[in-house]
Amino acid sequence: MLLTIDVGNTHTVLGLFDGEEIVEHWRISTDARRTADELAVLLQGLMGMHPLLGDELGDGIEGIAICSTVPSVLHELREVTRRYYGDVPAVLVEPGIKTGVPILMDNPKEVGADRIINAVAAVELYGGPAIVVDFGTATTFDAVSARGEYTGGVIAPGIEISVEALGVKGAQLRKIELARPRSVIGKNTVEAMQSGIVYGFAGQVDGVTQRMARELVGPDGDLDDVTVIATGGLAPMVLGESSEIDEHEPWLTLIGLRLVYERNVARM
Repeated sequence: MLLTIDVGNTHTVLGLFDGEEIVEHWRISTDARRTADELAVLLQGLMGMHPLLGDELGDGIEGIAICSTVPSVLHELREVTRRYYGDVPAVLVEPGIKTGVPILMDNPKEVGADRIINAVAAVELYGGPAIVVDFGTATTFDAVSARGEYTGGVIAPGIEISVEALGVKGAQLRKIELARPRSVIGKNTVEAMQSGIVYGFAGQVDGVTQRMARELVGPDGDLDDVTVIATGGLAPMVLGESSEIDEHEPWLTLIGLRLVYERNVARM
């Protein structure tokens, strides 16, 4: 079994693969204060009850692949793999790891590991050109060329950040449940805010991806050649309202981690 761990700024998503099939997944909060020992206990609690794994930490785990946007958590997870999974091959996505995706950026090292991993999965599953929209702490848009190159992207405030900002900065506004309102025209303050979030972000996605697609294919290219892929925990909020999203793959990053593991483990 392959354990994949995607550490985001707000949540950490873990997936368990049996071959190419994801057979289990978990989502926990990301806490930069957790030590390696605390993380090991947490992993044991999550996986100890799974019928395909043994009772002891590490039983049944044949490989580990990790990417993180939080350096302190990556440091502690590195210690987890050393102390608790010492005999298990582990791939931590960082500079020097083979991904198979060229990064055409001014400074490739500053691109978030999760964004590169998403591009790896997008190329494998859908080919290029493609745009990955990841609904996380930030909403990121990542462009993949027809040749499978990562060419850059867009970073915008995420849905939850926007909701929190409205509640904090608006004198007569408050935090609301993230849900689709009855109609675009809200009949009360809560529905008006929900409408602004859901339809506002859908409009953002459509507008940004259209512009990115035009740059990817050029002035004479066909925009329909570009596949727009949505992922991230909050993607379902926008899926039904966006006219540009072609595919929804909730485990895109975990799939990318599996692919990167397979491309690197033979070299270790």
